[in-house]
Amino acid sequence: MKILVVGASGVLGRSVVRRLIEQGHGVRAMTRTPQRAQDLAALGAEVVAGDLVDSDSLAAACAGVDRVLASAHSLLGRGHHASEHVDAAGHRALIDAARAAGVQRFVYTSALGASPTHLVDFFRTKHAIELYLKASGLAHVILRPTAFMEQHVHQFNGQGLLDKGRIQLIGPGTKRRNFVAGDDVAQFAVLALTADPPSGPMLEIVGPGNFSNNEVAALYARLSGKPLRVSHLPAGVARLLSKVATPLHPGAARLLRLLALPDDAFNEAFDSAPLQRAYPQIRLTTLEEFVQARVAEAGVPAQR
Repeated sequence: MKILVVGASGVLGRSVVRRLIEQGHGVRAMTRTPQRAQDLAALGAEVVAGDLVDSDSLAAACAGVDRVLASAHSLLGRGHHASEHVDAAGHRALIDAARAAGVQRFVYTSALGASPTHLVDFFRTKHAIELYLKASGLAHVILRPTAFMEQHVHQFNGQGLLDKGRIQLIGPGTKRRNFVAGDDVAQFAVLALTADPPSGPMLEIVGPGNFSNNEVAALYARLSGKPLRVSHLPAGVARLLSKVATPLHPGAARLLRLLALPDDAFNEAFDSAPLQRAYPQIRLTTLEEFVQARVAEAGVPAQR
């Protein structure tokens, strides 16, 4: 089986490519930056340059493949790669290219909570692409993961403490949220791509436990042994900054708006027990395990 992974150099795509190759599948790894995927080429992936805003590259990438994983996004994009070009028009073009190429199954990475009335446009776009895929006639699976630990736990939170000794949070940091490790999502993506028949047309993927950003910051401090130094940008200031940033960097403005929403704006806490019962073969990474690994990567002796 030949499988195309779109967004192969990202957190999810890279893990999926590695797992598919380990299982003996042929993999075409599409990325805007092939130089970032040389490790995947060394493993045996066919690395190709492609861009969701370039329909010709999508047609070439889909030619001769059996199944497709769409794992790229542009939440923080701007200019030529703003979200409306990549997450909206780009994914519609990818679905069209896959259908024209006779792809047998299309796996789309959406987001848990995607809906036509969501307060954040990124989630509304995800829902619109879900509908477009359902109407395409392609056999498909929609993955709906919660917030990835790699970004929302590490990049937007704990990395600041490890690198600079201080964390900057937006708002009070009190909302309890669900986070999931990218490699855990990759295991479900591989199942969605390779299992025959697939378990269902939609799979909601959540991590074990719900935590506030303040709790995440405290965990980084405890496991690294570093003093807990956290500053909070008031939500009102973040909303004002988002308005200023919108014409210059709409992706950054979107993130500011998202993180500045009040705790009760929409639910981000979920129970992983049903998922774990349905897929006992997949062990979900705990928040503490994930943070311990990031602390070790930073060369900081782990504390207990």
